[in-house]
This record gives sequence, C-alpha cells and structure tokens, in this order.
Amino acid sequence: MRKRTESREAALKVLYQAEITRREISVASENFWADREDIDDTVLKFCERITSGVQKHFQEIDDKIVHYAANWQLKRMAVIDRNILRIGVFEMLFTSDVPPKVCINEAVELAKKYGDLDSSKFVNGILDKIHKVEILSKDKDHEPVG
Repeated sequence: MRKRTESREAALKVLYQAEITRREISVASENFWADREDIDDTVLKFCERITSGVQKHFQEIDDKIVHYAANWQLKRMAVIDRNILRIGVFEMLFTSDVPPKVCINEAVELAKKYGDLDSSKFVNGILDKIHKVEILSKDKDHEPVG
C-alpha cells in the first residue's frame, strides 16, 4: 500500500475515534499512534498533516459538505462517510500538492473499504460537485482570454 493511502486510512481512524469518543482530534491522534509499533515517519507526518488540517478548517469543511450534500444533514450522515468527506474536502481545498482527482479517488477507495454499499457513490457525488464548482469553475474564471 502506498504511504499516502496508508496515511489517509490512519487519518480516517483518528477522525473516527475523535468523533466517537468526543475528544479533540489531537488527543485522538496521540492515542492512535501511542499503540503503534514500527511507525513509518512518512505515514505519520502525512496523517498528522491531514488531521491537523481538518481540525484547523473544521467548520469551513463541514459548511462545504452541508452546502453540497443536498437534502442531507451532516449529523444524519454515517460517521465514516462524514469523515471521509472531511479528508477529501481538506485535501481538495486546502492543499496544493494533491490533484483533486486523486483526492476524490482516494476518498472513494476509503468509502469502498470502510463504508457501506452506497458510501462510495455518496462520497464521489459530493466531492465531484465540490470539485466542479469550487475548483473547475474558478479555474475557468481565471483563464486568459484569446
């Protein structure tokens, strides 16, 4: 498994643990990594980048998810789906070194592995909308004319 994929899986587990235990993400992260042996430093650093980024932009990320998840309340989404979306939105909107298509594909794969039967379609639909409106439409606005 690729290191960034492994990091995203770890980030999902940290975010899930934080939400289920109602602890700060940073506390959940400490608890998660405390039980691990042979930690790959690259995996740890990228996971921490994701989890701390989600924590820093938490309200903004959740607002985007709610906006693009038509007829869905955030609290009614499955915990796994909600946290996969948080990772995908963070990477798409707040990082510059991960292409949006990679963010979406990685999130869909997480949903297939950890979500229920419809999770991957749900996650793909929301992240694809965010990509089209927030990124692609803004790129078109900034294209040089003729």
